[in-house]
Amino acid sequence: MFCFSIWHWIVYNDGQAHMDYERPDPDALLASIQKEEERRRRGKLKIFFGMAAGVGKTYAMLEEARRLQNDGLDVVVGYIETHGRRETEQLLEGLEIVPRQQIEYRGSWLEEMDVDGVLARQPELVLVDELAHTNAPGARHDKRYQDVLDLLEAGIDVYTTVNVQHFESRADAVRQITGITVHETVPDTLIDLAEDVELIDLTPEELRKRLFEGKVYTAERVHVAANNFFRVGNLTALRMMALRLTAERVDHQLQDYMELKRIAGPWKSGERLMVAIGPGPFSERLIRWTRRMAYNLEATWLAVFVETSKPLADEAWAMVSRHLELARSLGAEVMTVAGDDVPDALLRLAHQRNITQIIIGKPLHKRRADLFTGGSYVDRLIRNSGNIDVYVVTGDEASDERPTAAQPALPKIDRHTGWRDYLLAAGVIGLVTLADFFIVPIAGYQLVGMTDLLAVLLIAVYVGRGPALLAAVLSALSWNYLFIAPLLTFHIFLPQDIALLLLYFAIALFAGNLTARLRIRELQARSNAERNLALFTLTHETAGAVDMDAVLATAVEQVGRVFDAEVAILLPREDGRGVVSHPSSSMAMDEKEEGVAGWVYEYGRVAGRNTGTLPKALARYYPLRTAGGIVGVIGIRRRSTERLPFDQESLLETFIGQITLAVERELLDEAAEQAALLRESERLSGVLLNSISHELRTPIASIRGAADSLLHPGTGLEETAQHQLACDILDASERLNRLVENLLDMSRLESGRLQLKREWCDVREIIGVAAQRLANGLAERALTIDVPPDLPLVKIDFVLIEQVLVNLLDNACSYTPAGANIRIMAREHNRHCELVISNDGPSIPTADLERIFDKFYRVPGLTGTGTGLGLPISRGLVEAHGGTLMAENQSKGGVCFIIRLPMLGEPPAVREAIS
Repeated sequence: MFCFSIWHWIVYNDGQAHMDYERPDPDALLASIQKEEERRRRGKLKIFFGMAAGVGKTYAMLEEARRLQNDGLDVVVGYIETHGRRETEQLLEGLEIVPRQQIEYRGSWLEEMDVDGVLARQPELVLVDELAHTNAPGARHDKRYQDVLDLLEAGIDVYTTVNVQHFESRADAVRQITGITVHETVPDTLIDLAEDVELIDLTPEELRKRLFEGKVYTAERVHVAANNFFRVGNLTALRMMALRLTAERVDHQLQDYMELKRIAGPWKSGERLMVAIGPGPFSERLIRWTRRMAYNLEATWLAVFVETSKPLADEAWAMVSRHLELARSLGAEVMTVAGDDVPDALLRLAHQRNITQIIIGKPLHKRRADLFTGGSYVDRLIRNSGNIDVYVVTGDEASDERPTAAQPALPKIDRHTGWRDYLLAAGVIGLVTLADFFIVPIAGYQLVGMTDLLAVLLIAVYVGRGPALLAAVLSALSWNYLFIAPLLTFHIFLPQDIALLLLYFAIALFAGNLTARLRIRELQARSNAERNLALFTLTHETAGAVDMDAVLATAVEQVGRVFDAEVAILLPREDGRGVVSHPSSSMAMDEKEEGVAGWVYEYGRVAGRNTGTLPKALARYYPLRTAGGIVGVIGIRRRSTERLPFDQESLLETFIGQITLAVERELLDEAAEQAALLRESERLSGVLLNSISHELRTPIASIRGAADSLLHPGTGLEETAQHQLACDILDASERLNRLVENLLDMSRLESGRLQLKREWCDVREIIGVAAQRLANGLAERALTIDVPPDLPLVKIDFVLIEQVLVNLLDNACSYTPAGANIRIMAREHNRHCELVISNDGPSIPTADLERIFDKFYRVPGLTGTGTGLGLPISRGLVEAHGGTLMAENQSKGGVCFIIRLPMLGEPPAVREAIS
């Protein structure tokens, strides 16, 4: 498009054309930059924490808030729980309190912090008590700390309180100390996020004194608390834990300061930790232990689950997924690897990822199978670890690991086999045994072992490992009882029969087990191949997409097919307020779902179904995050309401990563195109400036010189000389007028505002008017006009076609010497009116016959004047009529321009005047 980023040469204003130099508004530009910086600004978090309730965390937070308010800071209370303490309530006086949100739950009304109200209020600082609190169902988030993260993302500073036992990595230690399981926890990453952490410390004796004074709990709860959680030993241990946490944070700050100031001293370690987890409840303790160790070492850490050929029950998979999700929430990188040899798989991954320390749980009982496998997993891991340190963490006693609703007991039967599968195996052995009665008279009882072994292998392949082992036992017993002499008894007389039966039994067990394992490996390999194929298909299809719409349509199709889901992709609105669903989406979006997607776009976190944020949504929404920010949101509504297993969730995240890369690639391509357009615009502006300045200088000089001669005649001018000066002024004015008309025409063509005023026109008349306008330039050249008298009228825009002819004639005058021949011919051909303007001037190189219609292009080596706009404008005006304009070299020399205009309809009959 013919436009420039700064220079807008032609502006329509009441029909008048003039030049306008438009500068970017500095205030608007500065406001835009400040708005972007404000959007990216994250609020500061300060945590007041202590060893237990009643140490004065809320009181200290309110005192600090009142001091800041007196200094002029805008402070509001988001949520404060006074527990009836008068001194705390007095500190609330004078502080603005945002009204709480009322949520109905099972017939009663619950109060929660109104996050939307705080965001609408936009204070500088908000006070939020009880960080680890679990919100009522129906709130935006499941946990209050997630509300705090929203406030921080909005650029609001937050002061909050929490007890040390609520940090996730300390939950196990608190349970060991107090015997109480803490259910409301917050991730330790909040400590890293906090700008400041303040410990509110009391001695255990002072805290118990406050307890008995009624400053912690009501009177009826005092003695129960004092004899349980608030025992001196418990409080002492919790105080030590709080002090240690504070010391660890101070140590990290000191190391960061020393490194920043280049002070010699201890530096951050280069350790990398890896924890092995499984479906047992003890894995949670391993994860928290590793998190504490990684925090102390300032090391990165990895949580790994080794998937063996033995399938897990659905409950066990759910537990593994929870453990991996816990590790991820505490800052770990999580992954699964396949392998029947767990120690070997762990060590292989450790060497690949440069792990320096492995953390594994200590087995509570010694398995008999360890005698045949070279020791327990721990023994083999330590023996083969080489330079890698191995930490063996002691777990709880087996009796303490009772399964709960969150930690279900694992069934003994694999999830792929049930009691029906075992009945099927028994039935198959029964049928084979019946068939053996027909085989024995023909081939002997020895062949029975082969038929039974075949049955065992088939059961191992198509049913499972457990049924195959049962089939091996049943087939051995039936062979002995029914076919080996003496019959109908388990006694065997011949030594060779005893050896034959024992060998069969051993071979059947090992072959069945091996076949089942191979079958499982085949299924796992097929599943991995399907995952890789799905990922390859997505990558290949998005890579071959030609534009953003094709990329998004491919993404919707592939994600929907692989995950059996409806998919919606939402992109930012043009005004930057929220997101809107792309037409290629397969999932219908209502206002509520768009609101959830808008939240994900604004805060960059996963939300929706099966999450802790807006869980009542119908779909789950993921941000499309690039290095430059969030570029969109993808929503997925699976037909199954169950949460995806971990491996499928990992595959989905990989899909989303690939889609994000494809979207980013398209955005970068668009940005590159815009940059290229900007560079071209700047180049064209420079060319236009040079061209116009040259074209303006000549006629303006002529006008000025002629006007000066008329105003200062000196010795006097004859009338003929005065007339010539006036003609010079007129010619120069006409030249300026043509320049402005060309610029106006180009502006209208490029902006799409050109409107044709078609009327029945006589081509001879148009040619005559154009020739008259260039009479002075054509005076030194021989002009020939050849138009048949019977040429029909043509329905065209008279003024625009006249301008085309003027441009072509002016071009001919500019590039032909004096005395050259110029010819204009018109004719009707194939329902088109053809106009041919030819001259006997210099020819145009064949390679440039099309390029001369590019803006500002001039043929190298040809001398002439002009802006380089006449020919492209002429072609644009002709094409606006549905016609064509092309250039050809003549065989005898010179150039001809051919205009072909469609002859629309029948011209009206000419009415003769009646005398």
